[in-house]
Amino acid sequence: MVEIGDESAGQRIDNFLMRTCKGVPKSHIYRILRSGEVRVNKGRISAEYKLQTGDLVRIPPIRVAQPDEPRGTIVPAATFPIVFEDEHLLIINKPAGVAVHGGSGVSFGVIEQLRQAHPQAKFLELVHRLDRETSGVLMLAKKRAALVGLHEQIRENRMDKRYLACVRGEWSDARRIVKAPLHKYLTAEGERRVRVQDDGQSAHTVFNLIERFDGYALLEAELKTGRTHQIRVHLQHLGTPILGDEKYGDYAFNRELSRSGAKPQLKRMFLHAYKLKLTHPATGAPLQVEAPLPPECEGFLRQLRALKA
Repeated sequence: MVEIGDESAGQRIDNFLMRTCKGVPKSHIYRILRSGEVRVNKGRISAEYKLQTGDLVRIPPIRVAQPDEPRGTIVPAATFPIVFEDEHLLIINKPAGVAVHGGSGVSFGVIEQLRQAHPQAKFLELVHRLDRETSGVLMLAKKRAALVGLHEQIRENRMDKRYLACVRGEWSDARRIVKAPLHKYLTAEGERRVRVQDDGQSAHTVFNLIERFDGYALLEAELKTGRTHQIRVHLQHLGTPILGDEKYGDYAFNRELSRSGAKPQLKRMFLHAYKLKLTHPATGAPLQVEAPLPPECEGFLRQLRALKA
């Protein structure tokens, strides 16, 4: 018997069972629901039933499959700089080079490490994602109701995400609106990539010029849609790739920038999620958070300003 707390309220019973009974085939979950072996408050329910706080769920004995993950894999607990935290939300400043979750050759990421660091947390889920090499504001929900509310804001484009990107090339427009559809594909090596393609998914980014240098520009990118690699591919499409971008940038130029003694020098991708505006999912109050530019990005800008002086 499982009593439903706030962290599971609002979730469908089938999804709750799949999360609770990890390793059990989906077909078996639906079979025990149809047969009435799963009861809520002693009564039969359908797979669409939405759980409420205080519900008492009877889960019958189930054989759980062994996890695929090797027994030797250990996820180290880790903490990250906290930008904002309350009982509903945890917003951190993610460093570059850290994946947000395991998969695609990465055994663990931010979410797995934070769960290890907070074993008492009943619920902790990513609200959105950042590319591995992108730093900055990353939001996690500590309650299911918060996650559902924030996903609704994202779907309805009521969340304002702003990034800072330094690009190579000449940029003259104070503001540029880009609406170029994006298509996801796999390379011959099986690597996931994105390109601008007429029949792709709609993608909309607004770029604002922050500072111009000789051969470089610092831009603010405002996401109107949230496609994979959207900012990176839109800037490549414009002929002004992000510095340090290994997938969509200028490989030879990036290598020169990263060399010891290079002036200016940059050893990472210059893309940083610096600002997020949203409505707090529990209080309804406006919330704005910011993550300062990492020292390596600030240092690069100082070098550019010194060259300009």
